[in-house]
Amino acid sequence: MKTAFSLLLGAAAVLAAGATTSFANDRYANRPPVMVSPDLSAPWVLQLGHAPGIVRPARQPTQQPQRRLFQAQPDQQRTAAVQQPARRMVMRPQIDPIYLPQEVAYDGPQKPGTIVIDTHQNFLYLVEKNGKARRYGVGTGKPGFEWSGTHKITDKKVWPDWRPPAAMIAREAAKGRYLPTYLAGGIENPLGARALYLGTTEYRIHGTNQPWTIGGAVSSGCIRMRNEDVVDLYERVNVGATVEVI
Repeated sequence: MKTAFSLLLGAAAVLAAGATTSFANDRYANRPPVMVSPDLSAPWVLQLGHAPGIVRPARQPTQQPQRRLFQAQPDQQRTAAVQQPARRMVMRPQIDPIYLPQEVAYDGPQKPGTIVIDTHQNFLYLVEKNGKARRYGVGTGKPGFEWSGTHKITDKKVWPDWRPPAAMIAREAAKGRYLPTYLAGGIENPLGARALYLGTTEYRIHGTNQPWTIGGAVSSGCIRMRNEDVVDLYERVNVGATVEVI
């Protein structure tokens, strides 16, 4: 009986020793590493990944609403691809082909080299020999700015600068549109690529940065041409040529 008790006591001691060793090993065992959340705006406690005793609440992805923006259906994608360029495009009316340069018959009394401008039909004629004329479409004075008369070309300029008259600056300012007092020559300049100056007036035959206006009564009295047309005319006439505006 005493021997059996001793055996039981020894077994219990062995078990106790094993348990003590196990608990000691647990105390010094490596803990799971601290995992730092990529969301550094969260409270610091919630940035401890799997630390003992910390239960991290589930977080909704912050970018989820934005991702939905790129999950359009195929039909929606095709529609967006078609409509987006249309919003950026600025549609300009096309010039009527009748206002493009062409050779026409001419039976007027003016001698070759004379320029005749018909402000009613919006045509400019450069009289040539043998009953011919070269005709161009032009833009002319809008209502209230029509005029007629005969002048000589007194100057020619390539890519002219622009100094709006004081009366024009005041007139446009009253409409809420403010003009510069000076604008250097270039593609943004409303006088365009060339200018032919008429007598001592403020009127010119000049190009334009708005070619779609050719054929209309649109100017403050100047004769407006497409840039390619005024360049062509510029090469065909000289200072001293007669210009008749009718």
